[in-house]
Amino acid sequence: MTIEEESSLVQRAKDGDTSAFEQLVIEHQKLVYNVSLKLTGNPEDALDVSQDTFIKAYRNLSSFRGDSRLSAWLYRLCYNAAMDFIGKNRNPSVISMTADDGSDTQFDIPDPSPSPEEQAERAFTVEAVRSAILKLPENQRQIIMMREFSGLSYGEIASELGVEEGTVKSRLSRARLALAEILKKGGTFSDCP
Repeated sequence: MTIEEESSLVQRAKDGDTSAFEQLVIEHQKLVYNVSLKLTGNPEDALDVSQDTFIKAYRNLSSFRGDSRLSAWLYRLCYNAAMDFIGKNRNPSVISMTADDGSDTQFDIPDPSPSPEEQAERAFTVEAVRSAILKLPENQRQIIMMREFSGLSYGEIASELGVEEGTVKSRLSRARLALAEILKKGGTFSDCP
């Protein structure tokens, strides 16, 4: 889909044309699902996050200014929806089970999920990376999200952006270097020895 076609569909959807919004969903559902799956790690949860993302997109489409491709805006919505979902669905640290042998024996089985400290460290890292990504120029932010969050191949990204694969690789390399520099300056990470 060209930028002009996408802009036309977005404007029609903003004007209340639900079939235009449906076309936008069809065009972007694979990307949104891939981002959701990468972040949640579970196909059923990814479907829930994808659905939530498109509901939020429909309700907030009037706030989309068109400064970037719709896919970049949807990635941002999807990322936030996934983080909200993950935050609401944390597992308890112990699972209680009752024996099925007629006795009242209780077993407390440790939950293998990360400890609160590990969760806090991961949340800190995720937030630091998210904030750093948001500081990147739009073209670098978009290519990082397409590759790292949605898992698109170089060819798929090249097709989406209308550029050669070599251009995608060089832009991605520059984006990763810029991201690393932002994280180092912010004190989140340091140079490896």
